[in-house]
Amino acid sequence: QVQIVESGGGLVQPGGSLRLSCTASGFIMDYYTISWFRQAPGKEREGVSCITLSDGSTNYADSVKGRFTISRDNAKNTVYLQMNSLKPEDTAVYYCAADSSWLCLRSASEYAYWGQGTQVTVSS
Repeated sequence: QVQIVESGGGLVQPGGSLRLSCTASGFIMDYYTISWFRQAPGKEREGVSCITLSDGSTNYADSVKGRFTISRDNAKNTVYLQMNSLKPEDTAVYYCAADSSWLCLRSASEYAYWGQGTQVTVSS
């Protein structure tokens, strides 16, 4: 049974950091392209970052470039999203998604597997 669980969210002050974890069971994450999405209240789900199956290359939304870093720990079957210099506009539910595609997928609807999400709130 495939399951994805996100963790690491919470309340943090502007300028602070959080590290989100995406841990899988039932499949080996190294064999999948993994993306982080987020959804703020009243807004559409948007892609934040992705790490590919093909060569482990990464990409980021312009809004988080230079502040967020995505990485894999294959031994722990986990993908991380390190978030630094957090801003109030980063407040959202963050979701981890996986797909067997070789490359990052543009649309959230194309991803096969999803976690339940973890809340990140950036506020003073």
